[in-house]
Amino acid sequence: MGHLINSTYVNGEKTGYGKILMSDVIVTRKRNLFRDRAWKINDVNMALWFLTIHLLTLFAPFTFTWGAFWAAFCAYVLCGMLGITLSYHRNLAHRSLTLPKWLEYTFAYFGVQAVQRDPISWVSTHRYHHQFVDADKDPHSPIYGFWFSHMGWIFDHSFSLEKYPERKNVEDLKTQVFYRFINRTYSFHIFGFAAIVYALGGFPYLVWVMGVRLACVYHFTFLVNSACHIWGSKVWNTNDLSKNNMWVALLTFGEGWHNNHHAFEYSARLGLEWWQFDPCWTFIQVLKALGLATNVKEPKKAHKIKKTYASVNKIK
Repeated sequence: MGHLINSTYVNGEKTGYGKILMSDVIVTRKRNLFRDRAWKINDVNMALWFLTIHLLTLFAPFTFTWGAFWAAFCAYVLCGMLGITLSYHRNLAHRSLTLPKWLEYTFAYFGVQAVQRDPISWVSTHRYHHQFVDADKDPHSPIYGFWFSHMGWIFDHSFSLEKYPERKNVEDLKTQVFYRFINRTYSFHIFGFAAIVYALGGFPYLVWVMGVRLACVYHFTFLVNSACHIWGSKVWNTNDLSKNNMWVALLTFGEGWHNNHHAFEYSARLGLEWWQFDPCWTFIQVLKALGLATNVKEPKKAHKIKKTYASVNKIK
């Protein structure tokens, strides 16, 4: 946790393991990221994967071409916005909208290529996050420290097994052949795509599409779990640490309006004000206009009134 933690005392007594810098978040649980813990084979494989991705990015300055750059950018938008933000998060995890199955599966496959695990695993983890938000069983809360919430939890398979040994909160996905197939064959899709990228563009494209692109998607997504529960503004009283963070929203296609999201989990719209950047919501509106998105949910004025504002604001 290092430089992000300050010791916290009340009346001379230590109240936690420290406070995260420039925030009011106190680390109340301790989980060593590297020492005094069991490293399972899944943890080792995940660490080697992340090491490989970040090592690839070191070659970026030496392999830059406009073709590789734009390929990485397009893959970043397809996998980040349509795959993770729209599909994994708003569609599958929260059922904020309904898509035709062919389009749902297409967007979900884009999410697979963001390499943040298969839909069943991702959605299960996220639903547990909302069920136990910023409590002991939250998969990635900063109450365990910034680095744990950002990415340390990914390398700690034992933590998940301790909290919820069986994933019983994704039966809606488990009943579908497509999601079970992806779950069982996940690695083949990742390495198969990497092989295609290399075959078509060589090492420069591999560096930018599988290295730079994934490193950006990873850390931008992880900031929602870490920074958006530490730094930002709290508009709604959600009884958790969620914050609205404009900078994260700019990087994640609107996901940074996290306090809005925790206040209205069912909403397909996260940027609730006109000035809150949420391009994923704009894209959903286009799909709705084309008749491809139905049952699109967003909070009405009556729903907002039922929520307690953390500060005095005008409800529109």
